[in-house]
Amino acid sequence: MLPRGRPRALGAAALLLLLLLLGFLLFGGDLGCERREPGGRAGAPGCFPGPLMPRVPPDGRLRRAAALDGDPGAGPGDHNRSDCGPQPPPPPKCELLHVAIVCAGHNSSRDVITLVKSMLFYRKNPLHLHLVTDAVARNILETLFHTWMVPAVRVSFYHADQLKPQVSWIPNKHYSGLYGLMKLVLPSALPAELARVIVLDTDVTFASDISELWALFAHFSGVILLRLDRLRQAGWEQMWRLTARRELLSLPATSLADQDIFNAVIKEHPGLVQRLPCVWNVQLSDHTLAERCYSEASDLKVIHWNSPKKLRVKNKHVEFFRNFYLTFLEYDGNLLRRELFVCPSQPPPGAEQLQQALAQLDEEDPCFEFRQQQLTVHRVHVTFLPHEPPPPRPHDVTLVAQLSMDRLQMLEALCRHWPGPMSLALYLTDAEAQQFLHFVEASPVLAARQDVAYHVVYREGPLYPVNQLRNVALAQALTPYVFLSDIDFLPAYSLYDYLRASIEQLGLGSRRKAALVVPAFETLRYRFSFPHSKVELLALLDAGTLYTFRYHEWPRGHAPTDYARWREAQAPYRVQWAANYEPYVVVPRDCPRYDPRFVGFGWNKVAHIVELDAQEYELLVLPEAFTIHLPHAPSLDISRFRSSPTYRDCLQALKDEFHQDLSRHHGAAALKYLPALQQPQSPARG
Repeated sequence: MLPRGRPRALGAAALLLLLLLLGFLLFGGDLGCERREPGGRAGAPGCFPGPLMPRVPPDGRLRRAAALDGDPGAGPGDHNRSDCGPQPPPPPKCELLHVAIVCAGHNSSRDVITLVKSMLFYRKNPLHLHLVTDAVARNILETLFHTWMVPAVRVSFYHADQLKPQVSWIPNKHYSGLYGLMKLVLPSALPAELARVIVLDTDVTFASDISELWALFAHFSGVILLRLDRLRQAGWEQMWRLTARRELLSLPATSLADQDIFNAVIKEHPGLVQRLPCVWNVQLSDHTLAERCYSEASDLKVIHWNSPKKLRVKNKHVEFFRNFYLTFLEYDGNLLRRELFVCPSQPPPGAEQLQQALAQLDEEDPCFEFRQQQLTVHRVHVTFLPHEPPPPRPHDVTLVAQLSMDRLQMLEALCRHWPGPMSLALYLTDAEAQQFLHFVEASPVLAARQDVAYHVVYREGPLYPVNQLRNVALAQALTPYVFLSDIDFLPAYSLYDYLRASIEQLGLGSRRKAALVVPAFETLRYRFSFPHSKVELLALLDAGTLYTFRYHEWPRGHAPTDYARWREAQAPYRVQWAANYEPYVVVPRDCPRYDPRFVGFGWNKVAHIVELDAQEYELLVLPEAFTIHLPHAPSLDISRFRSSPTYRDCLQALKDEFHQDLSRHHGAAALKYLPALQQPQSPARG
């Protein structure tokens, strides 16, 4: 079993398997013009009837590349065009198409999303995705599809660990490991009632409607009409196992994963295979002749990055292929939530209630954008990058924060100050997510940290969903305790160790329900010498280099921490809740979540502290703890809050609704918060 978090790619040479009646249809390998046959002769491309012209995404790069013609001397590419014969009939209008994919790990999960985007862009039929995953990929993809809410898409998961014993006996040198062999056991792993399925590798990009590929099933007849049920009846499992054992007598290990075994089976049973045009598998590994497969860009159906080098492959038209891939990599997935109008289908879970709530909104309401943002379901891609969970420790703490693209530059400094685990939610577009990926890969500091979990929440709507982001990061924390911070704060160098020791000494958890307050300070200087101790911090405070946080603009937000007492404190001390108090705290992981109604700027942390107090959490200030806010340009939401009375009125309306809900949950105990909720919010609040 590969270690969790390690990148795994599943680009086996056997890209597309159509498992049908009596056997399987294999694309790639020694078929078509993709690979040279023994002796160096290029294999003839399979000629299948029909032009099957793809639609092209409406992207400028793709339109320019679409004008590219292949090498006139390529020749064999013409055999994929309309002169081969009539086009196969399309499948029935709303027929459900089944697709199976083997996916393991963080990197492979990202590849699956790009593949699915390309399928969704062109598709006209409902889809059922059958995903064979490890635990890492399942957690990622379950969350993603649940929040994506794509109409007419069903997803089923199958445990890869349960299939491993069936292939682990096969020696294998392929870079995808055991996962590259799992397509061999799909006939037994998939539901018995499933008769047909398209099996894809994760490193492919569609350039046409997948229903055109599904339609090719209609051309299979007689003894070679291939479907999963007949394949099972023919004893496929025994067939490939016997063949594999014979081959392994002379072959020390498979180098092409399942492709070596498929090739051996095909050699013994050539009637199992129907050749198809190689435009359905334009392979880009070093040993292919992709340019001989097509004469025009419009011929292409599927692009297969079947090389460990992926986008770095050398190919005559590699820029065209790369731009096509990048189009879907950076494509806004929110646009793929469109309905299939001609095909009525069961809406995704929660979609009907969401639509009803959205329909009840009044677009003339001055607070319409606040209401709409609260109801937005954002796509969430948890653990976007490889992540190694920390070993279980009884008093361990995860730093939890959220950020957008304009705060990326703060990540390296944060990693230097906090050596412990972190869970960070990033609010990004699809294109920004790729920029973030490159940013981390180019940073030695960030690339070296495997205990930082990054969770991408895809941007949608006009207001920053700050508390929704915090909840995503909080939900993914894996340690017993969390430090609820913000990305523009740097904790004391010793804070991680100090917090763990304090949690143990104070008996937090089952013995004591408390929130540990980390006093917050700020500097107005972009460059200053960060203090290594409380003594150094007090010296900077006295010199005017540091201030208590928001001392000039919003002192009431942290005044209850009682900084005068903190200066002399030698032991933790208890403070009382007060109006507008919003300290940074350490709490158990199962603490109350942030109220997601607070979007944009204002009262988002305050409401959380109110909820903690309502649930009778003690507020204990730690005498040696501190965190320092760094200066930066104000966000758009802060600027709108300061300049717009309507914005502040809408925030007050949210506060009123919050108190109504608080009263319903806590009864008369919530009355103490009413005066604080009715206080006007200052435009100077920062």
